[in-house]
Amino acid sequence: MMSDPKKNTVRQSNFGTLHLIPVGLGEAPINQWLPTQAQIQAGGLSTYIAESAKVARAFLKLTPLSHPLQDITIHELNARVEDDVLKSWLAPLQSGQDIGLVSDAGCPAVADPGARAVALAHQMGAPVKPWVGPSSILLGLMASGLDGQRFAFHGYAPVEPTERAKQLRTWEQTSAKQKQSQLFIETPYRNQAMFNSLIEHLKGNTRLCVARSVTTPDEWIRTLTISQWKSQPAPALDKHPTLFLFQAA
Repeated sequence: MMSDPKKNTVRQSNFGTLHLIPVGLGEAPINQWLPTQAQIQAGGLSTYIAESAKVARAFLKLTPLSHPLQDITIHELNARVEDDVLKSWLAPLQSGQDIGLVSDAGCPAVADPGARAVALAHQMGAPVKPWVGPSSILLGLMASGLDGQRFAFHGYAPVEPTERAKQLRTWEQTSAKQKQSQLFIETPYRNQAMFNSLIEHLKGNTRLCVARSVTTPDEWIRTLTISQWKSQPAPALDKHPTLFLFQAA
């Protein structure tokens, strides 16, 4: 039997909303990356679930706060937090209280542990509201010139050099076969090693985009073939958040 959409709407109207609010990708004025209404909504919430309380507080200091910062509850969500604990953090939604969800950078729940909170909110029947803000994945893809119709985001590649090389070649084969852009990130202090691996193990006609520090004053985005990258100095990537994207010919 199909559920009655009207009944679902009535049920959700009794709940508070889980607001998914993006934070910045680096040092840049908040007006450059978060709409005014999202700033107001963020500043009006008294409870947050965050990847890091420190980052959440730094973000909230940029918003027009309706409550003293010390009065805002911030729960830290990581892999060690049990579902029962996370459910207790979301319980105020059932009495009509709104809750905010933020990541350490960019959009919450995208390559981020906050996805667990969103899934549980849906199970509870609470409405979920995504707010517009920066996503390095989409911004990098937009600026890369690679295929934006077919793409895959892989998170992190293996750290061990042999396994990393094997994985890069596998992604390159998938890219060629499916005409699909491949996207992934790396821990900033390993960026240079990742770039070197890409140059060493990918084919010369594969196009590689390096998107560094997107939306910040250090933003730098460039797409070249592997052969072209080899003919010039390597970009300065150390300690800069960087998205790597490539597409095989």
